[in-house]
Amino acid sequence: MNESLFQFEIVIVGAGPAGLAAACAAAECGRRVAVIDNTPRPGGQIWRGQPQHLSSEARYWIERFHRSGVTWLDDTSVVAASGNWLLAEHRNRPRKIGWEKLILATGARELFLPFPGWTLPGVFGPGGLLGMVKNGWPIAGKKVVVAGTGPLLLAAALGLKQHGAKIMLLAEQAAAAQVRGLALNLLCYPRKLIQGAVIKAQLTGIPQRYAVWPVRAFGHDHVESVELTDGQERWMEGCDALACGYHLTPNLELPRLLRCAIAEGFVKVDDWQSTSVATVYCAGELTGIGGADAALIEGQIAGYAVAGQPDSARALFPRRASAHGFRRALARAFALRPEVKALATDETLLCRCEDVTWGRVKSFGNWREAKLLTRCGMGTCQGRICGSAAKVILGWENEFVNPPVFPARINSLLEPLKM
Repeated sequence: MNESLFQFEIVIVGAGPAGLAAACAAAECGRRVAVIDNTPRPGGQIWRGQPQHLSSEARYWIERFHRSGVTWLDDTSVVAASGNWLLAEHRNRPRKIGWEKLILATGARELFLPFPGWTLPGVFGPGGLLGMVKNGWPIAGKKVVVAGTGPLLLAAALGLKQHGAKIMLLAEQAAAAQVRGLALNLLCYPRKLIQGAVIKAQLTGIPQRYAVWPVRAFGHDHVESVELTDGQERWMEGCDALACGYHLTPNLELPRLLRCAIAEGFVKVDDWQSTSVATVYCAGELTGIGGADAALIEGQIAGYAVAGQPDSARALFPRRASAHGFRRALARAFALRPEVKALATDETLLCRCEDVTWGRVKSFGNWREAKLLTRCGMGTCQGRICGSAAKVILGWENEFVNPPVFPARINSLLEPLKM
């Protein structure tokens, strides 16, 4: 067999909870399944880390995945798609992967909104900083401010604390009343209520404030302090690192490349997790930001559906409906306030990769126009940061995705023509 050419019944892109659940469901039905992910270990961003540090649920699904007989294509990034073929890179070598049914479970990334000083070294996303710390970045004894919105703030603050960081403040931009509304909803989800209570208890002693957000970061060659506000007063907080992120935004590049219909910022799917494109399915954060529980259920439904087991998929519909109820409550609780969308000055960089300021970008009428005339979104991240911010602040949609969706070697793009 050509080591660069693969063919499977079912291919799943993404090895987070949704991808793992889909793979297990389909493979255990006897289908020939492959899972592609750009990391060396399954688990995605939410379950990354050494096995001994994972939750029992994460270990269960990863162990089940390894027992399922799935072909694991690790360290592999999908860069293009054509027909029923995916073009990918594996350690700088091309891979061409054919499929009969495709499940996209590419998850989500942190959403960043620009404010003066947000590009200073030492300013991170909460999940990004925690990921670096888990991989050995030294944080013990350092002063950290955690700010933004969403449940990731609590998880990041706890993880950083456990690695020795001194959390100076945990600032949630949502009002306390909004978050209390979510807490009341958790009464319908006992498992999540217990999880939340445990995390809150472990954060005892850390200053926490609601309806507070950062407006500016200060420092010379590294962040040294952050200015915060509650909408009435402003004050400074010294820090060695600022972890600031505004919940999550889905990774829509591959669905867009495959021409899947998008509605209200997420991939549109039917009861079986099927998209508008025949043979392409989506599960997890691509269809709505709902966390691991919703992703696991949607992944199983998609896996059973592509494996031709509709009864098994249908049996999970009530659980999915419940998970989607929590997903809606999550969106209400952490809705962004207008103030955090209006922090950038004309001199603030919007596109870090191409050094394009907010003042230049806001003068255009849409994302395509701004991109063509300023190179905004044409750098290494391909608009994943600045494009997402422009969507939230200006309502601009980045509807046009061209391959490669990740930086790729020219030889990798040319090699499939020789196969």
